[in-house]
Amino acid sequence: MRLLLSAALIAASLALAAPPVFAQADRPADLQPIPEPPPPPLPLEGGDVTTEPQVTIIQKADERVEEYRMNGKLYMIKVTPSHGVPYYLMDENGGGVMTRYDDLDQGLRVPKWVIFSFD
Repeated sequence: MRLLLSAALIAASLALAAPPVFAQADRPADLQPIPEPPPPPLPLEGGDVTTEPQVTIIQKADERVEEYRMNGKLYMIKVTPSHGVPYYLMDENGGGVMTRYDDLDQGLRVPKWVIFSFD
C-alpha cells in the first residue's frame, strides 16, 4: 500500500515539474492579430430595436401612473396613489393579462425568456 502511494506521489510531482505542453517555442512565426468584429446588425425593415423601456407618466389628481413599454408592448404599470404605497401591474407571459404585485421583491422567481414568438 505504501509502495502504491509513494509511486503515485512521485508520478504527480513529475507531472507538475514537466514543462508546459503549449510552450512559446512551438508557436508559428506568421501569426496575425484578430481582425475587428463587424458592427451589430441593423433592425429589420420598419422595426425599432431598443434596449431601454419607454416610460409614459400620467399624473392624475389622486395617483401617478407610470406605463413601461418595450418595443411598443406594455409590460408593466406602476401606480403610486397620493395616500398609500405604490403597487405594480405586470404582464407575466405577454398575453395582456396584468397581475398585481404590492412589491417587486417576491423572493425566488423563475426566469422566463421568450425564445420565439409567432407575432
